[in-house]
Amino acid sequence: FWKCQKHGNRGNRLMAKTSKKNKPLREKLAEAASYNLEEALDILFEHKSEKFTESVDVSINLGVDPSKSDQNVRGASNLPHGTGRSYKVAVFAEGEEAKSALEAGADKVGMEDLADEMKSGEIDYDVIVATPDTMKVVSPLGQILGPKGLMPNPKSETVTKDVSGAVKNAKAGQVRFKSDKQGIVHCRIGQITQSKEEIKNNLQYLLSDLKKSKPPSSKGVFISKVSMSSTMGPGLEIDISSLNF
Repeated sequence: FWKCQKHGNRGNRLMAKTSKKNKPLREKLAEAASYNLEEALDILFEHKSEKFTESVDVSINLGVDPSKSDQNVRGASNLPHGTGRSYKVAVFAEGEEAKSALEAGADKVGMEDLADEMKSGEIDYDVIVATPDTMKVVSPLGQILGPKGLMPNPKSETVTKDVSGAVKNAKAGQVRFKSDKQGIVHCRIGQITQSKEEIKNNLQYLLSDLKKSKPPSSKGVFISKVSMSSTMGPGLEIDISSLNF
């Protein structure tokens, strides 16, 4: 979490195939190029799917040069209301830290045995945490975990001595963000069964944490565009002036 670049065309494609049922939505989307946050949430909630629970996602364009390594943005945000889903957490740890991880609710704790499991392709986890002294075991897994976005990293708070806190945060719905090759961050901020106020607060927290992650070498406007969508809904560009961060 994600689809910022797709938002404009995605919305057009959706509208081009719109049924009579969705005609009011097509007409509403034609009225404005961007929406304040309240309007966008109203649209997503009014036209939510009746068949399944949709996630609510955001795509955030950053004022960075992705070709420069010192302008890559990465971090984590503890959303106050979580994302509405549960997460499986694996931890590389030994001794007391392993015990603390299990007590905090980790789904699996191990060392070489856990590494062998992942090398065999069994990676049924959403978050992987490691203590600094276990990186000798974790580092060789980079080619496996990296492409899946699961490689532990200090910036995302998944390489830490406080494994108990990391596990609790992950279980509570902490989201990790990383700018892609276009300088865009994609992130899930909730699901449609949560209240509008909860999703609004989650977004504000994410934007605030993103702002703190601005690289010193990045000049000018840092957060230049914010788009929001639900799983089956159109992409809606949010008026930056309606956001508080």
